[in-house]
Order: sequence, then C-alpha cells, then structure tokens
Amino acid sequence: MRIERVRLFFVRLPLLHRFETSSHSKDGIEHVVVELTDRDGTVGWGEIASPSDPFFCSETVDTSWNMAVRHLVHRVLAHEWEHPADLEASWAKVRGYEFAKAGFAGAAWDLFSRTQGISLASALGGTRSEVRSGVSLGIEPSIDALLAQVERQLEAGYGRVKLKIAPGWDLEPVRATRAAFPKIDLHVDANAAYLRGEESTALFRSLDGFELTMIEQPFGARDFIAHAELQEHLQTPICLDESIVSIEDLETMLRMRAGRILNIKVSRMGGLTRARQAHDLAEQSGVPVWCGGMHEFGIGRATNVALSSLPNFSLPSDVSGSDKYYARDIIDPPVRAIDGTVAVSTSPGLGHRVDVDWIEREALQTFDSALADQAGAATRVPVAAGGVA
Repeated sequence: MRIERVRLFFVRLPLLHRFETSSHSKDGIEHVVVELTDRDGTVGWGEIASPSDPFFCSETVDTSWNMAVRHLVHRVLAHEWEHPADLEASWAKVRGYEFAKAGFAGAAWDLFSRTQGISLASALGGTRSEVRSGVSLGIEPSIDALLAQVERQLEAGYGRVKLKIAPGWDLEPVRATRAAFPKIDLHVDANAAYLRGEESTALFRSLDGFELTMIEQPFGARDFIAHAELQEHLQTPICLDESIVSIEDLETMLRMRAGRILNIKVSRMGGLTRARQAHDLAEQSGVPVWCGGMHEFGIGRATNVALSSLPNFSLPSDVSGSDKYYARDIIDPPVRAIDGTVAVSTSPGLGHRVDVDWIEREALQTFDSALADQAGAATRVPVAAGGVA
C-alpha cells in the first residue's frame, strides 16, 4: 500500500460549555484533521488532537502542524507499507511529537481497515459491541454550578463522573458531590497540579474517605517516586495519565507500583499501535485501563470508541456523545451515548461519514501535498485556546 496524497485541515469547533482545568480554561477546541489517500483512491481519516497551549504537555496544535508538514508528510508519501505499524516505522527517528504521529497513525489504521472491509474495532482486536462512557467536568464558578452539571449528566444517562480538581478546588467540591450523589461512580483528575509533600499527602488521604474510583495524576508527569509513595498511603487507586507516554513508562509504573489504573490516551501515546501494546501489557499485569480524551472531534472520538472495545477497557472511558461538547461535529452520524453506553461501529473503518465539504469550507488553514507550491504556512485566523478533557 502506498499513500499518494496527504491533506491537513486546521479546524476549530466552539464548545457548548466553557471548560476549566487546573492549568487553563477554554471555550473552543482546535485540532488538525488528517486525510490520507492511497493509489486506489481509498481515504483514511485521523485527528491530531493536541492542545492549543503547552499546559498538558509541551506539544501544541502549532508545533503539531509544523511537525506534520515538515517531517511527517514526506515520510508517509515515500513509504510502502502493508500494515499501519509498518508506516509508523517510517517516522521512528522523529523524537517526541506523539500527538502529530497519532493523527497520521489513526488515518493509516482507518485506511487499512477500510481496505480490508472490516471495522477499525475488529482490526484492533476489539471484542465489545458497546462501551461504557463517562463524562469529564471542569472547574465551575461555584459548588452549586458544579452540582447542576453533575445532575445534568446523570440525567443524560452517564454513570461515571470525573471532576477536575486543583489546589483550592478539591476537598469541598468532592465532599459536596458525594453528599448530593452518594452512589455514583466518581473520580478526580488533578492534571499534575500538586507538589509532593506532607500537605498534598494529607489532602489526598482526606479524599481517600469519599469512595472514589481513582485519583488521577496528582503529581508531575515524571515523578513516579511521588506517585508510588502516595499510593502506599491510600486505599483509592492512583491512575496515571500524563506520566505514560511510552511502553517503558508503563513498565516503570508497574515496577514501582506507582499506580493501579492506567488511562490510555491514543494521542499521548503516539497512536493506536502503541496504545494497543499498552493495553496488552496492562492486561497481562492485572491493571485495568480506560480511554482518556482530549475533547476530540468525531474522528478522534470514533477512534477512541474502537480502541475501547478491547477487552481490558473495563472502566468507563471518556467517549461521551459529541453532543455533550459540540453543537455540530465533523462526522455523520456523530458519536452518541444512550444510557451511558456508545455502540461500537461494525462498518468498515471508523464507521462514520466525514463531512469533507464542511471541513474544506470551514478550515482555518489547509495543506495539500498534491499542490507543488504548498508551503503549509497559510494565514490562520486567531482563535481562543483549547485543551484537555
């Protein structure tokens, strides 16, 4: 198989509800959509779901665009391949930029499964016909506003709620949520906002009493020691997210017992091949996993649903319906959750039609490898920041 054409589209979608984490807030999301076309005219779609600003990680939508145009496109065009893993080998010498790589890898997996006439979930080895979904709620202006958001999502059928926490917005929101909704599946996500020390340990030991499903990424991404030491003091499982970029990171987590649950983000881990490897290793080690999100548009969201069909995704994943975040998505039909579950598509590839006409019309910037004079530096409309779910 050989890719004959690569197109990139810089797309922004406004959020229905402003979203705030421990580091930033946003009212819209910017991602790069990847289209790969092979010599037979078959098309595969991927999504570079990098954040707009360097708060979740050092990679941003701007650095991803630059990496894609300058270093990934020509490698993809020059490489003959039979399986997506073969194509991913073409950029093995490129260090970092996992989000950019993940967008191209996702498009390759979509293209591959379409040519095989099977669903992406089947190509990955998925076994589920539907996946359980949870929702991620940001920091709100008040406790009352947060409780209203929780109630709204529970009424929509979601059984798991994740609360973003940060210093000064942690114990009281959790206490109030648990008091108002004593039986829900509740967990918290700090996005590495806390510093190791007695004060943080005391806080998390207080949270330990609220029967949380997990405490996600309390400390810095590289601080495995702090996570391991904290886990020794808690009954609540620690879940690592930002810490796990490579399989070697996961091996470190397992060896040091720095966490008992793994959040697998396709983008953070550089694509579906490595994400599947992480799933397999975690399963062999008895560590349950779930699929985290980056406020993906429909392409990335459908990719996450397919990945979540693998057997060790035993906890609800961040694959809630598109309608929770966007008035309009870029795929049809959009990803929908019914009673907190999302159906896994059985159609070839992603199983959704990409609205190419709308993307072409609304994209803030485009790149087309078929245009010989394309420099990939078209003027972009200034927009607000985007980020992480």
